[in-house]
Amino acid sequence: MATVTIAPVRRRRTVRTFLPPQHGAWAMLLVPYLAGIVVGGFHWLDLPLLGAWLGGYLFSYYAFQAVKTRRPGRFREPLLLYGPVTAALAIPVLVARPQLLWFAPAYTVLLAVNGWFAWRRRERALVNDLASVVQSCLMVPVVAVVAGVAPTRVAVAGLIVLLYFAGTVLFVKTMIRERGVVAYTRGSVLYHLLAFAAAAVIGVVPALVFALLLVRTWSLPGRPLTPKRVGLIEIGACVLVLLAAWSGGQ
Repeated sequence: MATVTIAPVRRRRTVRTFLPPQHGAWAMLLVPYLAGIVVGGFHWLDLPLLGAWLGGYLFSYYAFQAVKTRRPGRFREPLLLYGPVTAALAIPVLVARPQLLWFAPAYTVLLAVNGWFAWRRRERALVNDLASVVQSCLMVPVVAVVAGVAPTRVAVAGLIVLLYFAGTVLFVKTMIRERGVVAYTRGSVLYHLLAFAAAAVIGVVPALVFALLLVRTWSLPGRPLTPKRVGLIEIGACVLVLLAAWSGGQ
């Protein structure tokens, strides 16, 4: 009986050692990448790019955990795994597309912001979340460059994705960590009104999508929704945003 009980616990610990419990992060990683491909086109280098992108996120997550806890040894295993994997996948992409290094200063600054908030143990701060959003959305022009397309080709799609994720940071806070905080709720609704106005200038489909996002932002705060249900709502929103990005990028 002890073996039956202990084995699942060990498996859970192993998963926690190598996979962070940040389910919403996967949408921020994948949606900009997919938006870049949908609008800018696919190149075989997008495959190692995706691996390096995911590996880089996993490495940075545990690196910031090491900074936050002041216990780097605790995260030695995932760092030793994801560091080399990320480098091995990123190097061929950079060799083939050295112009990607133009993005390095922006990522350096944004990661420094994340590192500072991790050191201060304030990784849930709004500024830190928005810095992570910008990092993710830069993947739209990165994918375009990998495909041999000018970043301007995907600028509108990148803006749509950025508008969505910046708004989602506010919306999710009103549903979970800042539930009942009037200032956050009002700020979230105001932001989504402005985002809707910007989307309306872009086109009909983006306007319709951001109209729905505005409705969810106005109507859902205060309702007894679990984080899981909020996450499911955002999965549907991500699909709509990809449609808006494709439409706006045509």
